[in-house]
Amino acid sequence: MSVGSEDTKDRAGYAATSDERHRERMQRKKELIDRKIARATIERGVLVVNTGNGKGKSSSGFGMLARSLGHGFQCGVVQFIKGSFSTGEEAFFRRFEELDYHVMGEGFTWETQDKERDIRAAQAAWAIAARMLADPGYDFVLLDELNIALAHRYIALDDVLAAVAARPPQQHVVITGRGAPDALIEAADTVTDMRVVKHAFKAGIKAQKGIEL
Repeated sequence: MSVGSEDTKDRAGYAATSDERHRERMQRKKELIDRKIARATIERGVLVVNTGNGKGKSSSGFGMLARSLGHGFQCGVVQFIKGSFSTGEEAFFRRFEELDYHVMGEGFTWETQDKERDIRAAQAAWAIAARMLADPGYDFVLLDELNIALAHRYIALDDVLAAVAARPPQQHVVITGRGAPDALIEAADTVTDMRVVKHAFKAGIKAQKGIEL
């Protein structure tokens, strides 16, 4: 047998062994995941909190909104901060009859520069959100940037905790915004803390339609 033939045979044997090891690893992984899935038997609404300084908190919430609408859920959205400018998500999602959409903020706090006005806007938004959280007709509720209103103490944290705890058993709730309070994180079922690695704005690139707007 030539040297070239031996090399080809060795490579083929190595590839076969590597494939077998891969199959064995994937089989063990599948068995582990299947066991975890089998243990997850509770079916109820979940409270999701997206926080942190990184981009994507609201985007993730609206992604879950799209998924919920795809399943035919009745959904509600309350935006606590955004409001002084139009966004792509508002333009897109308002076309759905299954969605009750409220933009209640008057812009970022450094834009309004009026604390009492911000408090009134936040509390008006919370009144609508509290109504949704008490209504079993809503399957999914997105409270966008609520964490910011909580961080500024425009809304009482105890009121929010009581409302999410007393909501209908099958209702899903997503709360976004940086600075989520510890008590809300503790109450949540799923928490994601988004971290900044790079952001185009720091390089002087303005907010772009489809990305930030």
